[in-house]
Amino acid sequence: MRYPRSDASRTVASPAPESVVALYRRVRARTEAICAPLTVEDHCIQTMPDVSPPKWHLAHTTWFFEQFVLLPHLPGYRIFHPAFDHLFNSYYQTHGTPFPRPQRGLLARPTVETVHRYRAHVDGAMGELLAGDPSPEVIRRTELGCHHEQQHQELLLTDILHIFAFNPLRPAYAACDTPEAAAAPELAWVHFAGGVREIGFAGPGFAYDNETPRHQILVRDYALAQRPVTNGDYLAFMEDGGYERPELWLSDGWVAVQREGWRAPLYWERAGGDWAVMTLSGLRPVDPNAAVCHVSFYEADAYARWAGARLPTEAEWELAAVDQPVSGGLAERGRLTPGGADAQRPLAQLYGDVWEWTASPYLPYPGFRPLEGALGEYNGKFMNAQMVLRGGSIATPPDHIRPSYRNFFYPGDRWQFSGIRLARDA
Repeated sequence: MRYPRSDASRTVASPAPESVVALYRRVRARTEAICAPLTVEDHCIQTMPDVSPPKWHLAHTTWFFEQFVLLPHLPGYRIFHPAFDHLFNSYYQTHGTPFPRPQRGLLARPTVETVHRYRAHVDGAMGELLAGDPSPEVIRRTELGCHHEQQHQELLLTDILHIFAFNPLRPAYAACDTPEAAAAPELAWVHFAGGVREIGFAGPGFAYDNETPRHQILVRDYALAQRPVTNGDYLAFMEDGGYERPELWLSDGWVAVQREGWRAPLYWERAGGDWAVMTLSGLRPVDPNAAVCHVSFYEADAYARWAGARLPTEAEWELAAVDQPVSGGLAERGRLTPGGADAQRPLAQLYGDVWEWTASPYLPYPGFRPLEGALGEYNGKFMNAQMVLRGGSIATPPDHIRPSYRNFFYPGDRWQFSGIRLARDA
């Protein structure tokens, strides 16, 4: 990945080896299940530099365990292929020389079959290592590797969608008879008291280091919208000339609109006189009651301005989410497209369906210190020019999201499952 998250972590309490073994097996099996509907040809496509071929994801997540767990901790481990350290290194400049990201789709070899043999080779060695008496460091790194692979499970789904949307045949990744969402409730506001509050990871369990340290922050009274912005809401913005009105846009956003020719969210297209959207289950009519998806930060900000509101800060979002159950339209729940709001929930779709853009730039928390060595490389150096998203999406594994989780992307990125929740001052 780019990485829109970190490979460095803080673990408050190391789990027992048995739970790590179960986690490892489950995560590795889930990755292969995601790729099971793909043809061999599908595995090899790269449609833009931000998209990696599915074959690369299968290999890179395996490379992580080989390089950072097995080689340092399993005496006598035999590497599968000496060139793979170069081919499947993502961005670890302190570890070696990564193969150029934009050229990953140019490699016909290794074959998909060879990559699966690579996974089996590493899985066998990991089983041997974990069957012994693994050290706390092995347990920590294995858990980290599993969460790293869950990040790539999400990227696999977002990248597969981009690959299939690029194809004029509009193939479906998988069939899914998703009914239209129920009528969206009228937009309501949930109010929260401000004050000096604490945000950041509080444990126990796993978290990335960019979620730490926990710290105090001053928040003023505020309100969050009870539900995300829907496709129907966003259509009203479009029909009111939202993409033609420079006064609604940040300067860089307006430049992007003009340069890229944006007139609707990514994957929307005209089907007769109506709008359709490309999804993992193929081309479908736009559901006006489902959460709008595949919009950039610039589009989210422009919509909020048009609606007379703003985007929440990440602190506002986290404080609202901390007491909410982590449940909803997340991966492995049977949905391939974002759904609609549950009118009975005080804060609907806070977790799942779509990542929610915040108004907060991705910066280190006060007192943040990255870990030393290669495992700490992918946080500090990305804390620049990106914006934070919260809450997870239909592609996020349910046990991979939490109130303090900080996702981040560049403000013009649209291929992720990203949407909008409004905020306003109380």
